[in-house]
Amino acid sequence: MTCASHPGIRVSEIFGPTIQGEGVLIGLPTVFVRTGGCDYRCSWCDSLHAVDNRFRHNWLTRSTDEVWQKVRELSGGKPVMVSLSGGNPAIQPFGELIGRGHAEGYRFALETQGSVVRDWFGNLDVLVLSPKPPSSDMTTDWAAFEACLEAAHGVQVVLKLVVFDDWDYAYAKDAAARYPQLPVYLQPGNHTPPPADADDAWIDIDGIMKRMEWLVDKVIKDRWFEARVLPQLHVLLWGNKRGV
Repeated sequence: MTCASHPGIRVSEIFGPTIQGEGVLIGLPTVFVRTGGCDYRCSWCDSLHAVDNRFRHNWLTRSTDEVWQKVRELSGGKPVMVSLSGGNPAIQPFGELIGRGHAEGYRFALETQGSVVRDWFGNLDVLVLSPKPPSSDMTTDWAAFEACLEAAHGVQVVLKLVVFDDWDYAYAKDAAARYPQLPVYLQPGNHTPPPADADDAWIDIDGIMKRMEWLVDKVIKDRWFEARVLPQLHVLLWGNKRGV
C-alpha cells in the first residue's frame, strides 16, 4: 500500500538475474526493474509494453518495500547490480529504493534519455545517458540533458547512442563532441518490422549484424577510436522475448 507522500513505483516487470545485454555493463549479472510510462515515444521503441499507454493496465503501482523485497527474492539476498529501466525510469521515485539497496551492498544503474532530472541521480552507481537520434522522431532537450549530467556529479556516467543510419551517426558524433569527458557506446538499431506470421520474440538477426558491420566500418574509417561499438547481446540470444 502507498501513501500520498510516497505515490509508489509504477512497475511494468521485475525479472532476473540475467545478464545486462548492452552498454558499459554488458555481460554483468543483473536484476531488472522495468517501469511503466515514458515522456518519449520513439518510432522504433523496442519496449512498447513499458511505454505505450494502452498497456497501462498491466503496470502495477508498488511500494518501495514491495519492489525491494522482489529484488531480494530474485537475487537470493546476494548483492547484485540492479538496472532501473523503462520506459523512462527517471519518472519514478527511486531514491528510497537506491538507499535501501546500498545499505545491503547492491549497486544501481539507470538508463534514461536525459529528459527528466532527479536529485537522486547522484546516488546511482552508473548513469547511462542515451539521447535519441533523428530516426527516433524525438527532439533532444540539451538543457535538460545537461541538468541530468550535473545531478549525477561524482557518479560513473556514460553516453550510449543507438545508430540506424548516416543521420543517426552524425548525431552520435555531435553528442560525443558535446561531452568529450563521457565514454561513448554505440549500438546498432535492431528494429525491423516483423513478418505477419512472426511471434513476439522474432528479430531480424541478419539485419542487425549487417548494421553492426556497417557501423564498425564507419567508426574505423573515421578513426573514431574513442567509441565502443557493441550489439544488444540479449537480443542476439533471445530476440525480443520479454523478461530476459
